[in-house]
Amino acid sequence: MPEPEPLTSDISLAFAHPEARAVATAQSDPFDRISLRDHIVEVEIGAFQAERGTTQRINFNIVVEVAPLDGPIDDDVDRILSYDRVTEAIAAELAAERLNLLETLAARIAERILQEPQARRVFVRIEKLDRGPGALGVEIVRSRTDASLRAVASPEDAVPHPTLVYFSNDAIASDRLTGIIDNLQLGGTPLVFCVGAPNGAAPQSTAPAAQRRIDLLAIEQNAWVLAGRDRRCVVVETRTELDWAMKHGQISVWAPSKIVLDAVEGPPADLHQPLTLAGWLAGQLGAAELVVIGATLPKDSPIPVRQIDLED
Repeated sequence: MPEPEPLTSDISLAFAHPEARAVATAQSDPFDRISLRDHIVEVEIGAFQAERGTTQRINFNIVVEVAPLDGPIDDDVDRILSYDRVTEAIAAELAAERLNLLETLAARIAERILQEPQARRVFVRIEKLDRGPGALGVEIVRSRTDASLRAVASPEDAVPHPTLVYFSNDAIASDRLTGIIDNLQLGGTPLVFCVGAPNGAAPQSTAPAAQRRIDLLAIEQNAWVLAGRDRRCVVVETRTELDWAMKHGQISVWAPSKIVLDAVEGPPADLHQPLTLAGWLAGQLGAAELVVIGATLPKDSPIPVRQIDLED
């Protein structure tokens, strides 16, 4: 078999479909390939403020190199890497959280596809179609040997179900705070603390998006107040930090702005109800229990709820 031609600097190849680049960089014993062309999805993505609160068209072109099957295919769809697995990888990563960068989205899609047993190498090209007179995009290539790929999660790596605790402002200021946290730790489950806005009027804006940010920042100020009252409490803002803390026994006080603003399906718009964010985060984390301290219990909750009265 003749040696494959090396990757050329020809401009036509640089802008060709990823399949042409896969062919140009093939090894002497090439893999089979499946491809997805011009898969367009409307999604909210982007680092600029003008890209928040609106969707834009994103074009996906993907080529997956797969190991040849041993024996006949027998026309059995279960023996091949289905095209649906490629589109499902796109949908899953778009649904996971709102992202700022196409580079992040491309890497996560590639990593998800490479978790399929047959996949060996994947080319992912993503383009924004509505940000200028042309298509703006990125292209990456990843293989199963890339050290940067995320490991497939094992049951031992699963994040435990935490106890999510809502502290009212009276609870934050209470002389009993240290003892309450001591008792909560006796339960042995990971602890994630939530708070509402501090007492007093917050600045007001006539723009809903601006007001939402103001309200979230007010809650974050209160999170720092709680953390300042007990050294065991650490303010965290990302899902990665929350997952790490739950696995390593650290008490987290949730600063909600990033996760809320990046959520594909965020909490209700009204953040002034004390338990709105706590209930939403409990669902996101798969919390085993919601503990409410110094506030009225919610009327409806999908998880078990109990109350700690500051007067007891």
